[in-house]
Amino acid sequence: MKYILLFSSLIVMSCSNKTNSKETSKTAEHPENLIAVLDTIWQREQLPIRARDSLIKLYGTESELVKEQQSIYKNNHIINERKVKNILDSYGWPTKEMSGEQGNWTICNVIQHSDNEVRIHYLPMMRQAVKDKKLEPRFLVRAEDRIATERGDLQIYGGQMKYYPETKSFNVWPVLDPKNIDKRRAEIGLDSIAIFLKNRFNFEWNLEEQIKRTEEFERERNKQK
Repeated sequence: MKYILLFSSLIVMSCSNKTNSKETSKTAEHPENLIAVLDTIWQREQLPIRARDSLIKLYGTESELVKEQQSIYKNNHIINERKVKNILDSYGWPTKEMSGEQGNWTICNVIQHSDNEVRIHYLPMMRQAVKDKKLEPRFLVRAEDRIATERGDLQIYGGQMKYYPETKSFNVWPVLDPKNIDKRRAEIGLDSIAIFLKNRFNFEWNLEEQIKRTEEFERERNKQK
C-alpha cells in the first residue's frame, strides 16, 4: 500500500510539474482566483518534498529518485517564490477570505523555504499581518526563529530544533533569555514553550538545561568575536 501511495504521489507531481512552464508570474491579477492559485502553489511545493522524504526512507539520501524529486522541488520553488512575491507586493498580506483556510500556510511555507533575505524582506509585513489578525502568530514565530538561526543568533520563541551529532539527538537551538520565553510567547498568543515542544516534537523542555545551553552558546560566540 505504501508503494502504491508513493507511486500515485509521483505521478501527480510529474503531471503537475509539466504545466509549470505554462504558468506566468502574474498570479495576483485576479484576486477572486487567489485561493485556486495558492492551492496550486501548495501542491507544487509540498508534493515533491513528501515524495522525496518517502523515497529517502526507502532508498536513502543518495538515491537517484530522491535527487530527482529534490530537483523538481527546487525548480517548482523558484516559480512559487516568484508568484508569492507577486501576490504580496501587489496586494499586501491577504485576508483569510481572499486566501482560504490554507492560504497563509502556503505563503509562509514558500517564504520559509526561501533564502534568509526573502524572509527578512517580508518580516515587517508578517508582523503587521499578525497585528491585523490576518496571520496566525505561529507562522510569524517560524520566520523569526528561522531568520535568527540562519544568522547564527539566539532564537526568540523556541520554534527551531537542531540535530546534534555529538549527542546523536535533537535539541532546541539555544534561546534568547530562556527565563522569559513564555512571556514573549504569551504576548503574541502562543502556548508555553513546554506545551509547544511536547506537542510538536515530543520534546521535554528543561529550563535549567536551556539556560546552561544559552550561556555556553554566548560564550562560544564571544570567543569568535
